[in-house]
Amino acid sequence: MSPLSEAYRDHPLHLHHIIPLDFDSVQTVPDSHVWPTSHALESDDHLSIPTVDLMDPDAVKLVGHACETWGHKLKALRSPGGATGYGLARISPFFSKQMWHEGFTVMGSPVDHARELWPNDYQRFCDVMEDYQKKMKELAITLMQLILKSLDLSEEEISKVVSPGDASTALQLNSYPFCPDPSRVMGLAPHTDTSLLTILHQSTLNGLEIFKDGVGWVLVSPTNGSLVVNVGDLLHILSNAQFPSVLHRVVSKEKEQRLSLAFFYSPPTDFHVSPLALNPAQVPLYRSVSVREYIHIKGKNLEKALSLFRI
Repeated sequence: MSPLSEAYRDHPLHLHHIIPLDFDSVQTVPDSHVWPTSHALESDDHLSIPTVDLMDPDAVKLVGHACETWGHKLKALRSPGGATGYGLARISPFFSKQMWHEGFTVMGSPVDHARELWPNDYQRFCDVMEDYQKKMKELAITLMQLILKSLDLSEEEISKVVSPGDASTALQLNSYPFCPDPSRVMGLAPHTDTSLLTILHQSTLNGLEIFKDGVGWVLVSPTNGSLVVNVGDLLHILSNAQFPSVLHRVVSKEKEQRLSLAFFYSPPTDFHVSPLALNPAQVPLYRSVSVREYIHIKGKNLEKALSLFRI
């Protein structure tokens, strides 16, 4: 069990909040999964999410600006106190309606769950998952170095936050199954991520939306060859709210199945996060908090967690 898995073990879920609907067997959307209708604006040149080429000479400036302005199977079911394996999103207990979503969470090696699913042929899956996590971690470190440089932090300060050897990471495989009436369901309810940052690969189908103050919900259409990067709560604290965590959701736009892979990157669970980007005229807006403590508090106070650490 990884340290990050252990951090989630302290607040177990009820099986009702783990076992997904048997999506393949339903002909109509059950009332337990019907959400109020909420529309988002289509992306245009004015509202489009910034796309940054990491080879651009101005990548540090562009990344900083982007941060600032702007998810058989039951054999691998998560246990109530577990953080890895198959099941519903961990945010499920906070909402009265069920989400049209099922997922598989990987922290470290997925071999134990994979062996249950494919007793004689699990290694291929494990090799792909481990290789993807390795590459995403390398990318996350590169992105974090760019982001922290944009805050004018020293190399010493950056090295305290970003270390190639130490990190808490998780990979979330999301499936938004075929839906007979997609306009009535919610793929993933509005939330922010706990992590420093999240790197998301989404399939060619629309569904991801982010909330922008003064504008509302904005659709983030998939772009060929690009990944979506979301600022999480821990980077919000680290930047003293200069880089706000991204409120996002997934809605169903098509009847087809939609897939995505989300990689979450954070410091080790015993690392204490506190505002670093302070000039002499600034005061810290948040108190220091360990990653483990923040996970524990957010597990009980989803959308209020950040405010509970504000000074």
